[in-house]
Amino acid sequence: MSEPDDIQAPKIEFPCERYPIKVVGDAGEGFSAMVIEVIRRHAPDLDETTLVLRDSRNGRYQSAQVLITATGVEQLQAIHVDLRATGRVHMVL
Repeated sequence: MSEPDDIQAPKIEFPCERYPIKVVGDAGEGFSAMVIEVIRRHAPDLDETTLVLRDSRNGRYQSAQVLITATGVEQLQAIHVDLRATGRVHMVL
């Protein structure tokens, strides 16, 4: 029988290179810089050249995806919490 943690996320071997983090939030000036700043706190080796930005159809939202070297579940949870705390982020995938 699976543990509850197994249901939330697939098993990942850490460190996991090129781990994608997608952030969806309110579009506007500084969104990508804010995402980079928050993620860099937890993944100092973040390569900004992996950043991919997309606008929603109506331009109200924007998504930013970056690739990091994930070091553990704690790191990923901290990134999620800090991004949500900005007030501009609606989802972290």
